[in-house]
Amino acid sequence: MTIEQLRQVVESRPFRPFTMRLADGSRVRVPHPEFLWFPPKASRTVAVAVSDDALVLIDLLLVAAIDVGNGKTRGRNAR
Repeated sequence: MTIEQLRQVVESRPFRPFTMRLADGSRVRVPHPEFLWFPPKASRTVAVAVSDDALVLIDLLLVAAIDVGNGKTRGRNAR
């Protein structure tokens, strides 16, 4: 994935939450555009806030897919 492709997903209006599936099978959820940061002059690395005090740095070459949500809140029992 390129940084331009990710920017298209993040800048789409209305914004729809999405999950990045990484090559190792892990997943990183981006519930709002403010949770994702594009470092200046970065060509393939982004940071995602995953909690109040933690960031995950992601090499976009390791993003296997992006699952875009429909913007609806899932039910109370859904995980």
